[in-house]
Amino acid sequence: MHNAPAISPLILFLASILTSNILLSNFLGTCSFISISKDWKSSFGLGLAVTLVIGLCAAISWIVLWFIVMPLGLEYLSFVIFIIVIAAVVQVLEMIIDRFSPALYLSLGIFLPLITVNCAVLGAVLFMQIRSYSFIQAVTFGFGSGAGWWLAIMLLAAIRKRTEGNPVPAGLKGTGITLVTIGFMAMAFLGFSGMIAVQ
Repeated sequence: MHNAPAISPLILFLASILTSNILLSNFLGTCSFISISKDWKSSFGLGLAVTLVIGLCAAISWIVLWFIVMPLGLEYLSFVIFIIVIAAVVQVLEMIIDRFSPALYLSLGIFLPLITVNCAVLGAVLFMQIRSYSFIQAVTFGFGSGAGWWLAIMLLAAIRKRTEGNPVPAGLKGTGITLVTIGFMAMAFLGFSGMIAVQ
């Protein structure tokens, strides 16, 4: 159907978590990342939700792209179609979380429906399209990107919890020290860049 890059799904999965982390390498999805990472439990729930959304959206968007958009010559509408797919997946996930975990639903608040406009989700879907991944590669990359986002928010939540009572210079309190922490996390993840890479 198309020329997919010759990259192993396992390598693609590991690379999308570590060396090409959607959040720490491309800085996509930082709004909810910074806001929710104050609480470990909410971070875990949002990370799981984002992972499911990115993985499912990558799979569904690939099918829609190659079996509907491309055959009908609607490439110019692909951006809008991807947003519709993402909105539908998030809406279904929101109803499921509300039904089975009302406490998590309330703790995530406005950030759960805002996964729809989380640029990490759309970014992963667009990377999948630009790089012409096969279906297996798209799904692997989607879940790997979500897992990378999940790992990053869990690490930040743990660091913020650990440094909560520590003295911080007045100019860095709150968001300032959080951004510095994210910068150090991004540099740490760059240490893996010589091992595996996503193309």
